[in-house]
Amino acid sequence: MKIGNITLKGKAILAPMAGVSDRSFRSLCTSYGAAYVISEMVSSKGLQYGDRKGKQLMELSPLERPAAIQICGDQPEVMAHAAKQAMEFDPQAIDINMGCPAPKISKSGGGCSLMKQPQLCGEIVAAVKAAVPIPVTVKIRKGWDKTTVNAVEVAGICANAGADAITIHGRTREDMYIPPADWDMIRQVKQAVSVPVIGNGDICTAQDAARMLEETGCDFVMVGRGALGNPWLFSQINAYLSESSAILPPPSVSERMLVMRKHITNLCNHKTEPHGMKEARKHVAWYVKGLRSAAEFRHRAGYLTTLKQLDELIEDIIAVNQS
Repeated sequence: MKIGNITLKGKAILAPMAGVSDRSFRSLCTSYGAAYVISEMVSSKGLQYGDRKGKQLMELSPLERPAAIQICGDQPEVMAHAAKQAMEFDPQAIDINMGCPAPKISKSGGGCSLMKQPQLCGEIVAAVKAAVPIPVTVKIRKGWDKTTVNAVEVAGICANAGADAITIHGRTREDMYIPPADWDMIRQVKQAVSVPVIGNGDICTAQDAARMLEETGCDFVMVGRGALGNPWLFSQINAYLSESSAILPPPSVSERMLVMRKHITNLCNHKTEPHGMKEARKHVAWYVKGLRSAAEFRHRAGYLTTLKQLDELIEDIIAVNQS
């Protein structure tokens, strides 16, 4: 399957997640078979004013390809300029965020609030498409709230404006992440447009991925929260979707800790140890989910400041869970 001129070797895509899907996590998920990854959301207005953080978020490594850079905003010309700036980092595609439910984003007119203005969505896609020579994709939600469920309309407008693929999250902005995702809405979007459709919402197991593909007819699945502390999910999905329908068991506790250590080491190498260890705390909490004494280890993780402390914690986690 292709998105524009990009050939994807697999069906499972890593979702863009602010504060989570940075270089270290994207490259880790790619190593486990993620077919495609997308950067954290970058503010087009921030880039307009020379925001250094935005440029840092756009950095892509050779270990995470193919990769897209996601931009957000509500002004077509500013979004087009941001897309041009993103080209400096050699992405394979530009992804436009029309689905972020965070109040900070939606109150400024970006993210999911764009779905209240379908024609503006089309204008943004057209402007970005004209600005760059690579595929342009769009991530939307089911709608703004239960009274404005318009994903099919917005998807059609974006596809007609030149979008090369549509990602649809089966919840409204009002839903946030609480009720089960509406996979039937993903099916409706797939039937309404001719470009590839990526289904998003409630993919936590390989069987979930297979079921979404079958029930909705979507071309790819996007994995978000299901991959937190669980990057090997991509290997499990790929094995289950193969001709053999293989079911890969989860890694042992020791293997899980080895992956966590590698992930956090790369995080610290990229962002410095003091900053990396602050971000590592939430990742440790995800990696220990379901283990014996997980609550105690999550508490200790909240005080991590060095890799040496992490190693001590890992020793205790393994000892408790292998006794």
